[in-house]
Amino acid sequence: MPRFDLSLPELEAYRPDVREPADFDAFWDETLTASRAAGGEVEMTPVATPLSSFDVFDLTFPGFAGEPIKAWFMVPAGAEEPLPAVVEYVGYGGGRGLPSERLPWPSTGRAYLIMDTRGQGSTWSRGDTPDPHGSGPAHPGFLTKGVHDPAEYYYRRVFTDAVRAVDAVRTLPQVDPARVAVTGGSQGGGITLAAAGLCDGLVAAMPDVPFLCHFERAIGLTDTDPYGEMVRYLAIHRGAQERVFDTLSYFDGVNFAKRATAPGLFSVGLMDQTCPPSTVYAAFNSYAGPHEIEVYSHNQHEGGQSDQWLAQAAFLARHT
Repeated sequence: MPRFDLSLPELEAYRPDVREPADFDAFWDETLTASRAAGGEVEMTPVATPLSSFDVFDLTFPGFAGEPIKAWFMVPAGAEEPLPAVVEYVGYGGGRGLPSERLPWPSTGRAYLIMDTRGQGSTWSRGDTPDPHGSGPAHPGFLTKGVHDPAEYYYRRVFTDAVRAVDAVRTLPQVDPARVAVTGGSQGGGITLAAAGLCDGLVAAMPDVPFLCHFERAIGLTDTDPYGEMVRYLAIHRGAQERVFDTLSYFDGVNFAKRATAPGLFSVGLMDQTCPPSTVYAAFNSYAGPHEIEVYSHNQHEGGQSDQWLAQAAFLARHT
């Protein structure tokens, strides 16, 4: 498949003027303050598994508006505590899955929390967390749910859940709260950028082929899902474009990248038509902390897969 986006030198210099609302920081400060004030307890139940090298817990923490969000929490059995921790966010349509599917990070000697994504988890991995909020007219999927209003938008809840996952893992006795990193691929990469821009004191952020960046270019450049959901929505809701892009500006990974200070490791596939390379570079080139990127010249949205995980493990070893 030929490249359809900018050349690599153009990508490395790409710094677009991305729409940013004047009240971006106030919006997120108010959102997080209200959700933290809603209260709720972190609950953790040991789970019996065949994984004799790990202690596994079914964890529930308060997310947006205090609503319960599921997660798996895993630590190496017998490890000395407190441990550095990795919080991971899941790709589009997936859920937390099963503990046996989540072994790489705890195998490195770290504590590990994998957050369920509310309302998802019936496409390629299993989820267990409902989203109790409805929305106005929307295209099937998640990208257009509540897009008429930032306060009602689906990702306001998901990004708040992501921050509260970091809050939750920092309360656990097995975890060193000063050594928490965040990561995720695709949608999980976009959520990682949001967490990096909204959480203080992270030791690393590792967005892998991130989704939810530079919406206006992505939606104008590709009709591959999930961005295709928004293309089809706008094809029906003619005249809604300005309202839609105003809403999306509160959730753009580029705007979170501008506020992220933890060391960052990105990845990009130069043949990726799901999350076009220029949208990834728009966030990467705006990232406020020290940052580097792994480039996979002949890969699509799968990116580097296991090679990228090895790069992440080496990167994290330098920062924890």
